[in-house]
Amino acid sequence: MAASSNQNQLSPEQLEALINDVLDWQYMHGSVLKVPPATGEIFSRPIGVTLRPTSFPKKFYEESLFLQLVFNKLYCAVANDDKWLEIALSNLFASNPLAQILWKIHNRVKEEGYVQVPAIPFESFVVMVLILYLFQGLALGIFRSDYMLHVPSNQDDRPSELQLKQVEFNTYSVAGGVHSARISKMHRRLSNRAAYGSFDPNTSSVLPNNQTTESLASGLTLAHRSYGPPKSGVDSKTGILFIVQPNNINICDERPIEELLWDGNIPTYRIEFGQAVLDSTSLSPSRELLFHPDFIPSLSRERPLEVSVVYLRAGYDENEYTPAGIAARLLLECSRAIKCPSVLTHLATFKKIQQELSVPGALSRFLPQQDEAAKVASTFMPMYPLDATSELGRRGREIALNPSTATNHVLKPSLEGGGHNIYGAAISEFLHLLPEDKWDGYVLMELIESPADIENSLITSSQEFYSGPVVSELGIFGVCLFSHADVENGGKFEIFENREAGFSFKTKARDVEEMSVVKGFGCFDSPYLM
Repeated sequence: MAASSNQNQLSPEQLEALINDVLDWQYMHGSVLKVPPATGEIFSRPIGVTLRPTSFPKKFYEESLFLQLVFNKLYCAVANDDKWLEIALSNLFASNPLAQILWKIHNRVKEEGYVQVPAIPFESFVVMVLILYLFQGLALGIFRSDYMLHVPSNQDDRPSELQLKQVEFNTYSVAGGVHSARISKMHRRLSNRAAYGSFDPNTSSVLPNNQTTESLASGLTLAHRSYGPPKSGVDSKTGILFIVQPNNINICDERPIEELLWDGNIPTYRIEFGQAVLDSTSLSPSRELLFHPDFIPSLSRERPLEVSVVYLRAGYDENEYTPAGIAARLLLECSRAIKCPSVLTHLATFKKIQQELSVPGALSRFLPQQDEAAKVASTFMPMYPLDATSELGRRGREIALNPSTATNHVLKPSLEGGGHNIYGAAISEFLHLLPEDKWDGYVLMELIESPADIENSLITSSQEFYSGPVVSELGIFGVCLFSHADVENGGKFEIFENREAGFSFKTKARDVEEMSVVKGFGCFDSPYLM
């Protein structure tokens, strides 16, 4: 592969110089993880990165950009169909505490009424009344669809054509955008300096420009402006509130977005999920979310910030939902602020939803255009639930419990963050040790078989060096501003903005099962378009 083959032309001295250039660039540009303080001192370490871009077919890169607009529409529609979500997730509620908590929060807010209404121009009083009746409010979706290249097996030994297959679709706390953009910039810079052994005159065309950081900030800006002027009557300022985790090691993937928002004169603050949200926010009588922390001198209960957008980068782990965590999430959902994402959009991120959408005919409910539904369906690998009642579930159990058939499958739980999957022959033993009433929390998916002839060199976040066969994953970000509507009672949701928003590209050693970069399995990379 052209993007990876020049590596072997470097002498040991040149390779060492390249590694030092990469590490220096990472420290200079914040491509690092913050190491939690153990002795009162704070350290950082470079995040995992490849030394050079990795080959990827241009046609599949371009196809994934188109597909993102369709997937955005699909998941906006799913997030507006709580009846379908309830049925799709019904088995999961019994085995997954997080899904159960989120569904209860949705029902509680639904009982009280979703209050946020779209701040869009009204041409007449009749139109205004109609919109107030039909719409429950705006939501912002920041999504990412992840893909791998797949080489299907042929029985007749004919060469197989590569296919683009979806790994998963993410709707909640979608990370990696800033890191990806920085590594793309690094690879372009190194290529322009001929750091890989020779000057590549095609750098600008084969290494796509990555503006993910700006695109995500632009999406949050759009939502902020759509909220409109302050409504509480308490103060004249509105701003964006990031909800983050304590001891956050991934601040370099969040803070640059904040800085861009401040550069656009949008006040942007961050608060930890849970008790800190309860201590620092409150609702006005008309349910505007007011932010008045003790640690910001310019804000107080008398002079709060009215929150236009709540951007959640925490709250995706069931351990975060202590009583204070549940109360905090309920407070945010009950507010007039635009949520990114809403609780219904959060529920759509579970692996079970991806599996349900892969069932033949399921997409037609949300994508009436057959060509779009067919395009989406073509990216799905065979997936199975593990319930004992449906035909598909029984088939899934049959495959999973037999080591010989399970060998080319992966068992996925409804958990975020990577490192939780069970692979191949280990699936059967894992299920035998797991209580059967917990099986519904998993989805069985046929393994994506990536090409075996792609190589690169990489440095993991634990500073381990590897050179050899690799597997890559392309993630396309999407931004969607849409309305939540009471579809059950005749409402109709609308999509006001739908766009792709850059990409992430991650690579791991071929014999490593997981891809999470933060957990040290994979590395951020750039696609070299062939």
